[in-house]
Amino acid sequence: MNKEESVQFAQKYLEDLLSFFGANITVSSTCDEDVIELSVPSNELNSLLIGRNAETLRSLQYIVSTVLRSKDALLTRVNVDIADYKKQRADRIAAQAREWIEEVKKTGDSKVVNMNAADRRIVHKVASEYGDIQTFSEGEGFDRKLTIAQAGS
Repeated sequence: MNKEESVQFAQKYLEDLLSFFGANITVSSTCDEDVIELSVPSNELNSLLIGRNAETLRSLQYIVSTVLRSKDALLTRVNVDIADYKKQRADRIAAQAREWIEEVKKTGDSKVVNMNAADRRIVHKVASEYGDIQTFSEGEGFDRKLTIAQAGS
């Protein structure tokens, strides 16, 4: 399955999955840096489809990605966003990261934060905008932590 077929398959598969929840929704899809981006518009089932701590959302994403791998699709990385939940969360994390960076710049003390991989990626990206700040991750699995420090410290 080539890139275009992978994107189309993922979109149709997610639409079919959502129909099991009783949601007949048209999913929009794009491809960004070898990641299939699937966007589900806001609807009356948002809270059910996102789930507590976005567990249902991550599960939907995992299912679509797993099916693509089983079909030997060229693209298998999938990002599902429902009602812009992930985008809004990323904006909040980026704002928090800027506050942490300003705190580190002001006090000179490093900041250590426990976050999941997606959230750490957002903080790393925000920190890259600052020449005098460095970030790095240490640890394994759920114990992995992000450190924000002044460059050269």
